[in-house]
Amino acid sequence: MTQEELKQITSQSERRTIEYKEAWSELPGNLFETVCAFLNRDGGVIVLGALNDGSITDGVNPRAIEQMCKNIANISNNNEQLKPSFLLQPEIVDIIEPLSPNDKTQVIVIQVPASSQAHRFKNKFFDRSVDGDFELRTDAEISALYLRKCTQYTENTIYPYLCTKHFKDGIVNKARNLIHSMRENHPWLELSDMELFRQANLYRTDVRTGEEGFTLAALMLFGKEEIIQSALPYYKIDCVLRRVNTDRYDDRFTSFGNLIDGYSELMSFFERYFPDTFYMEGDQRVSLRNKVFREVVSNILIHREYLNPSISLIDIRKDYVLIQNANRPLRAGVITPDNYTPHPKNPHLANFFVQMGRAEHLGTGVRNLYHYAPIYLGAAPTITDDDMFRIRLNISDSKRAELAISATESTTESTTDRTTESTTEMVLQLIKENPRITNKQIAAIINITEDGVYYHTTKLRKDGRIVRKDGKQKGYWEIIE
Repeated sequence: MTQEELKQITSQSERRTIEYKEAWSELPGNLFETVCAFLNRDGGVIVLGALNDGSITDGVNPRAIEQMCKNIANISNNNEQLKPSFLLQPEIVDIIEPLSPNDKTQVIVIQVPASSQAHRFKNKFFDRSVDGDFELRTDAEISALYLRKCTQYTENTIYPYLCTKHFKDGIVNKARNLIHSMRENHPWLELSDMELFRQANLYRTDVRTGEEGFTLAALMLFGKEEIIQSALPYYKIDCVLRRVNTDRYDDRFTSFGNLIDGYSELMSFFERYFPDTFYMEGDQRVSLRNKVFREVVSNILIHREYLNPSISLIDIRKDYVLIQNANRPLRAGVITPDNYTPHPKNPHLANFFVQMGRAEHLGTGVRNLYHYAPIYLGAAPTITDDDMFRIRLNISDSKRAELAISATESTTESTTDRTTESTTEMVLQLIKENPRITNKQIAAIINITEDGVYYHTTKLRKDGRIVRKDGKQKGYWEIIE
């Protein structure tokens, strides 16, 4: 979260989705009552180090702030305290006053999404109203909470006969590797597979019926293609390019499989037809293409209403890109950063993608699209919330010329003239030159995503050309001649 985004939040009074708490050197005793209430209602943002009116004076003690963040992550991931657990990732935001550039104040921001399950903290249920947190004390109140959660989120649908043999080989390890690349000491990495499934709320028990098993979310994350098609025969994501043959298509790809592989496949489709332009944000290079299409791909995968039979679509034209997804809207109309109230369609899918580094916190996607799409494509996007959630990325005439997008030229030489085989050889050559090179470094050098690098290194490993070795400090690659 940026300072500007924090200022937008703290300019508002406390409400159902905003809470301020003083926290100089330790966590407030009622912090997780608010976390639990946000999870059980509509989600929200908690700012630690702020007064009740949102003003920030001392903030949080810099000597205690790292440990406080660790405590938040540990408690949120502790099923004995917050049940079911919901791993949170607090952010430290620096506030530097203009008149005193060396006087830095820090606060902790916790973004809590609405959850698809009913949570309790220290065996007490909490809910949220405009007046703050309140405990649910009666059986009727608690039953109403469970009923609301059950009917609100279909990702919790239990498939009692679904088991790990129905998961694609190696897909769970791929997820673990992605989580590890984001955070080496992530608490999920120490868990067994079944413990991970339970902690991520992908394996659950329905307290109303006693039914236990893997959920629809688990199926979509890890399932084999034929198993997903058996459960959801209408599920697919249709990607088409229509720059020359607008009546039919110039190229087409359809994704039927799990979401982890699907993310890499969809990002690769965009990479084929959109070049990555050079752009500096401060002193760092930013991939505008990835910034824009990462949000598109994340949305089409994790915010879909999966029990709706409508087909998801990515339609690339000469002057726009249209993305539409089956939806269950809270409201109808055009979405802008000013009128948007973040609401997860599938909170556990979204949270798993956040832990893998393939999505950001709820609400960030809309802001990113409105910020980066005009820079990359030359025009503001249009986002509409209805029975079909639609994103239209408009491309200006000047940007079509700059990006070499025309009816006869789909992309630039640097991205499309490179075949899959040649990219694999480029990855191999970089590994030969530096066996300790990281996926992030390879991605930056040859201008593809880290998921793309993972695809090529996996191919090289399956072909028996490289193996991964453990080193004293970090792993390295070994070439098999």
